[in-house]
Amino acid sequence: MLKLKYLFNIEDLAEMLLGNWEFDKQSIDMFKYYRISSNAIYPFQFEGNTQLLRFASKSEKNKENILAELDFISYLRTKGYGVLESVRSKSDEELVEAQTPWGDYFASVFKRVSGIQINKTDFSDAIIFSHGKALGKLHHLSSQYTPDMHKRWSYNDVLHWIQDILTDFPTETAALKESKQLQDYFSTVPITNTNFGLIHYDFEYDNVFFDEATNSCNVIDFDDAMYHWYAMDIEQALDSLKDCIPSELFSQKEQCFMDGYRSEYPVSDNFPAIIPACRRFANLYGYTRSLRSISEKWANEPDWMIGLRGKLTKSMKESSLCFGSEIQEETK
Repeated sequence: MLKLKYLFNIEDLAEMLLGNWEFDKQSIDMFKYYRISSNAIYPFQFEGNTQLLRFASKSEKNKENILAELDFISYLRTKGYGVLESVRSKSDEELVEAQTPWGDYFASVFKRVSGIQINKTDFSDAIIFSHGKALGKLHHLSSQYTPDMHKRWSYNDVLHWIQDILTDFPTETAALKESKQLQDYFSTVPITNTNFGLIHYDFEYDNVFFDEATNSCNVIDFDDAMYHWYAMDIEQALDSLKDCIPSELFSQKEQCFMDGYRSEYPVSDNFPAIIPACRRFANLYGYTRSLRSISEKWANEPDWMIGLRGKLTKSMKESSLCFGSEIQEETK
């Protein structure tokens, strides 16, 4: 998540950045449907087709990670995987670096994918199967992927980043202990060509679109991609579905998801055992990003910022409940 100061809607900034691409002038009205979280996303149209401008302050992002993300997306497209497509700028660049009155920014544009978000479907068995199948295929392709130039960071890089952030928060001793405990734990987990690779990390219902015409899924937002055990993606995806599916139906839907996954890629033997550690990793990563996001405070903050700060603080409290406790492996 971006720092709170980058969450303001600045349409002049968006239009200035969008000027690096071709676009329909009248479609600027679509900016009102913007959203900002880990990036600012502003919809627009070019030749009547909806596209998405994505940007963030250079202080918030790592150039190597973005270039590696774009390379991986391009690779997936060459393999026929349903994924978003980047659009080159007027100067033939996938990633634009721009100086603006609001600071220096990274910007990219993507074509909108077809289909509807999983959370806007009826969660039928067929759709959940397709959701799992899409993740299995992603991991199959990831297992065959070797980057040519740019490489995304790994779970270990993330843990080091967390520790670097926590140095600015000396009272966060429990979070620091949790990061070191996870490092120690993951150092004992075997890494193979079949259980570890470049994952999406955020393969949740709002980033996966079901296309009824092709009976398949299209995937967006690889901004959090990292090298990790594939089990991490499975845990994140299933955990997000718990928000949408009644508890009495979840076990059956989970089986549909896993059946879809296994139709494309095998589940590693150590999958159940490391799920608790994967959940702890997600909790710590989310906690630290929120901590960094809300660290700055100002007088007379707008109501939405006060509300968001409160929401993030509550989420952080829930995420930190397990910090420092022993990591219990599952055996199911």
